[in-house]
Amino acid sequence: MKRSIGLVALALAMTSCNGIFSGLYDEVESALPFGFIQVNEADDSGTIYIDARDYEKWIYISLKDKSVDTANMVKEEPEPSRWDFALHRYDVKTNQGTARETEFLTMDALKAHGHYDEGLFVADTAGRVVVDMSTMMEGYLGYHASNVNKVLSRWLNVDTSTMPPIYTMSGKVYLLRLADGTFAALLFTDFMDESSVKGYITIKYIYPL
Repeated sequence: MKRSIGLVALALAMTSCNGIFSGLYDEVESALPFGFIQVNEADDSGTIYIDARDYEKWIYISLKDKSVDTANMVKEEPEPSRWDFALHRYDVKTNQGTARETEFLTMDALKAHGHYDEGLFVADTAGRVVVDMSTMMEGYLGYHASNVNKVLSRWLNVDTSTMPPIYTMSGKVYLLRLADGTFAALLFTDFMDESSVKGYITIKYIYPL
């Protein structure tokens, strides 16, 4: 779906669209592997590294299976049968789960607190995500309808009121309550690769809590 808007209105509207201007011409491949690059079975923790540069795709992550899959929403490719949360650039959605932001900045602080079911958990809501940037200079973008979890998507704020945009990570640990009632902790630690190419996401996790 495409919507025409004036260039001034576009600049204002895009302040809420994470990652719009970043990586338009980034073609360099990361030297690091992707997926679950670190798994520590002793404490159920690990690190996930995701290439989220493609605006047409959701990247689906299964914490249970330690697997990563993709589906092109524009081509209407089906979702994988098993997944827990997914990334579209800097947008995040869940598989019938809920999420909340904590005040903790480290996993150790969260574990020391120990109470994971307190606070308001927020479900996904219907929205839209950007899938086509090619017409930006003509005054409009291509969008696609999709559910998005607004709480999890707050992990990175992109301020496009100035050029270049200002990227600010929340630095906070997020709790994800899966559809089966189990809990995971997620800490987004980077949105760039080692060459500062944007759209590469690093996530530390604990599952199950």
